[in-house]
Amino acid sequence: MPIIEVEDLTKTYRVFQKRDGLMGALRGLYRREYKEVKAVDRIGFSIEPGEMVAFLGPNGAGKTTTLKMLSGLVYPTSGDARVLGYTPWRREDAFRRQFALVMGQKNQLWWDLPAGDSFQLHREIYSIPKEEFDRTLGELVELLGVQKLTRQAVRELSLGERMKMELIAALLHGPKLLLLDEPTIGLDVVAQAAIQKCLRDYHESRGVTMLLTSHYMRDVEALCDRVIVITQGRLVYDGPLAGIIERFGESKLVRLQFEEPAPEGLERFGEVVRREGPFADVRIERARVAETLGALLNQHALADVSVEDPPLEEVIAKVFEEARLAHDAA
Repeated sequence: MPIIEVEDLTKTYRVFQKRDGLMGALRGLYRREYKEVKAVDRIGFSIEPGEMVAFLGPNGAGKTTTLKMLSGLVYPTSGDARVLGYTPWRREDAFRRQFALVMGQKNQLWWDLPAGDSFQLHREIYSIPKEEFDRTLGELVELLGVQKLTRQAVRELSLGERMKMELIAALLHGPKLLLLDEPTIGLDVVAQAAIQKCLRDYHESRGVTMLLTSHYMRDVEALCDRVIVITQGRLVYDGPLAGIIERFGESKLVRLQFEEPAPEGLERFGEVVRREGPFADVRIERARVAETLGALLNQHALADVSVEDPPLEEVIAKVFEEARLAHDAA
């Protein structure tokens, strides 16, 4: 049975339209005009227990709105969703005890108190037995390497340290579902890697289901095998991470190392991205890679060659752009 089932889920906001100029502002006092904005437009998908799924889209695509509906914070305009067997916006206690929502731009810890005090508050809220609480807390602080920081005021912690504490707070009650909205936003590469490792290790040990939104493709590549993409509030792709590269990555990057300085004229094989000394990177249509490599080997002495897919950021950007153009043309 899927842990998340979404069918024709829609959220429409009524937005006030402010007129230009002083007269327009005065008219707006007694005759207000509105327009409807569809933040989410009839999307549907399902997620099985234990999956780690990336939920991607450009800013304003409706990702956070969808997570808020799935967690019961926002009521949908229409459509239906079942999460852990419950209708989330009914906010039943049994449902709220089985999931956690972590938002990278929102804090759930008390700013002036040590994180350990907030953890104790979570223990009381979720009625976690002391023995279970102590065991889980010990495992999490060791996993994230923050044993010496739990008695330090949250405001004195670095951004990366605070995010680790936020994760601990979210996982203390042992949720079956973890909704993550930009968990590594603003973090440096080292902190990002630490959060990724924690989530990966926790998933392997507990089998928790995760739905992740992120603008950092390193998060997606490190954690998720499946990707759901929405733009303009609509679902445009749902499938394997490798599949999105195959579908939208029309070219491959061929990295060449010549025995002598890279020759001129490589443009006839494809787009030359880089040429430095004996090294050259050429972007080649996916269907022509084998043919082109054969021609290069026949004509030039090569010391090394490798073929890579385009960066995931580039592929996802192409998905967003194609979806935007299709929406504008509709």
